[in-house]
Amino acid sequence: MANIGRLSTKDAVLFLCDMQEKFRPNIFQFTNIVSNAARLLQASRILGIPPILTEQYPKGLGPTVPELGAEDLKAHAKTSFTMMIEEVQKELEALGNPKQAILCGIEAHACIAVRHKWDSASAPLKGNKIFPLTWCTAFDLLEKGIEVHIVADAVSSRSQTDRLFALSRLKQSGAYLTTTEAVLLQLVQDAKHPNFKEIQKLLAHPSPDTGLLAFFSAL
Repeated sequence: MANIGRLSTKDAVLFLCDMQEKFRPNIFQFTNIVSNAARLLQASRILGIPPILTEQYPKGLGPTVPELGAEDLKAHAKTSFTMMIEEVQKELEALGNPKQAILCGIEAHACIAVRHKWDSASAPLKGNKIFPLTWCTAFDLLEKGIEVHIVADAVSSRSQTDRLFALSRLKQSGAYLTTTEAVLLQLVQDAKHPNFKEIQKLLAHPSPDTGLLAFFSAL
């Protein structure tokens, strides 16, 4: 049977990537991106889907923003662009190696989507060393055989161009592009689901516009 990308609460894990204070002024639609990610986190708690949170170089870029509602989660500090650091891989193993990853956060073209290289102007330093080329989270997950669902209205970049091409590149590589509300509805699948009314409350207001419609035809 063809893999159609049907999400399941039994097989999924939620990745929350680097939604930190210092990114707030520079990321396109930051407030709405975090709002959508926060709804996904609330849903994960209702449905028993484990969340994994990372922070990029928190010493320099600050903590996760409070409106995400992730204060009770352990934030895995990292310097690489990928979320798949050793601590996260161990957490996945402890969870029984989930088969599906729901991915949101920033930046779409760096930690979420493509290869990137630190340069002397942008790299957090450890001693006098600049961190080398790293694989992004989505590519690392796909290479491990994990099905990746990118929540398009819960990921962003500083540049809409980078965001667009990151989403396009991810689609080419086999990731599924979806939206916050689509994820929530797919996870419950039926109004008879025991947690449907709780999820329905999260759907009471439409997801905020994050500027994707103008680029849809290009994807």
